[in-house]
Amino acid sequence: MRVPGKYYDEVFNFKGQWDVPSKCGLKIVKNNGKTCIIVTELYQDNSGTSITYAGYSLFKQICENKRLSENEVIYFECNPDTNSKLSFYDEEFFEVTFPEVNGGSGRPAYRQLSADEVKSLFV
Repeated sequence: MRVPGKYYDEVFNFKGQWDVPSKCGLKIVKNNGKTCIIVTELYQDNSGTSITYAGYSLFKQICENKRLSENEVIYFECNPDTNSKLSFYDEEFFEVTFPEVNGGSGRPAYRQLSADEVKSLFV
């Protein structure tokens, strides 16, 4: 089950939980004047931490590596279509907001994107 390259421009190596070497697909796009970070789960190509479990740590590592301000980007997680019969692998995109960006704590907020919102990301 390989993830099609259309979902990412590069493979981003990051430190997952307990500093376990991990990978995700990464695409950074400008959309309506805003910088959007899109991370994609790579499934069997990532033997480390998933993008969801890496959470804010992954977001922070990308911002530091790409010299982006945490306050000036929008972060999305993608579970790509892998043409599996299992609904667990259906394509889904989520906008993720981390309370740590504003000095807070707690759980991130997830909002699933509609099909039209997903299309508009890649225009």
